[in-house]
Amino acid sequence: MSAVENFLNKEEEQEIIQAIQQAEKLSSGEVRVHIELTLFKDAHERALEVFHMLEMSNTKLHNAVLFYIAVESKAFVIYGDKGIDKVVSNTFWESTKEIVMTHFKKGDFKTGLIKGILETGTQLQQYFPYTPNDRNELSDEISKG
Repeated sequence: MSAVENFLNKEEEQEIIQAIQQAEKLSSGEVRVHIELTLFKDAHERALEVFHMLEMSNTKLHNAVLFYIAVESKAFVIYGDKGIDKVVSNTFWESTKEIVMTHFKKGDFKTGLIKGILETGTQLQQYFPYTPNDRNELSDEISKG
């Protein structure tokens, strides 16, 4: 098994998917997690590539969020689409990233992702509230590269 496959076990992946679904019930925002082994460029640049590769920029309100992890490179980026960046404070992503990194530093990747995803849903709720006619525009599954 590769480091990507060992980063989270199947039960942890399911718990993260459940957190994504819970966050998406708070807000119309869409959340994805992408895990890959290494990167060969700037982490933010790669996160943007993955964001577009996963067609996350196609959401109706441009309110998708990517949690990007390169395991061996020890890189982590939260990337939000332009609709979110127009309304959240400048410190939003940094404070959310700090929540995740606090757990990552202890090797508790599952908890870090869950807490970051749920915080994202809570924060987006005030700008992009969930409505009964919201539809899930993106897969909740964890993508791997």
